[in-house]
Amino acid sequence: MSFTAGQIVEGKVTGITNFGAFVELAPGTTGLVHISEVADVYVKDINEFLKMNESVRVKILSIKDGKIGLSIRQAQTGSTGRQSRQSFEDKLSKFLRDSDERQAALRKSWESKRRGKGSFSHFRG
Repeated sequence: MSFTAGQIVEGKVTGITNFGAFVELAPGTTGLVHISEVADVYVKDINEFLKMNESVRVKILSIKDGKIGLSIRQAQTGSTGRQSRQSFEDKLSKFLRDSDERQAALRKSWESKRRGKGSFSHFRG
């Protein structure tokens, strides 16, 4: 089966990495969905959006040197995609939650480093 850029096809997730997912379009033909092309929202953990052997709808972005670039995000239209239409309030809420988590982690790291500086004072002679 031949594929062209711009085409929307069904595929199956055959591999998940921290940078994206491999999707089999036809036997022997696999493309990559970069993590930035998985959803319309920030994807921290791709496993929250995709599962192995899951059937997905993808748009072929490019075919170059035998490598196929894919997008799930751009293949979604209307309400057919899971993440295609989130309200602004939902997106803002998720952003604030993620931001609070990152700030708490930074604060904890900073406080532990700050406490660590004074810990050698009792070894002075």
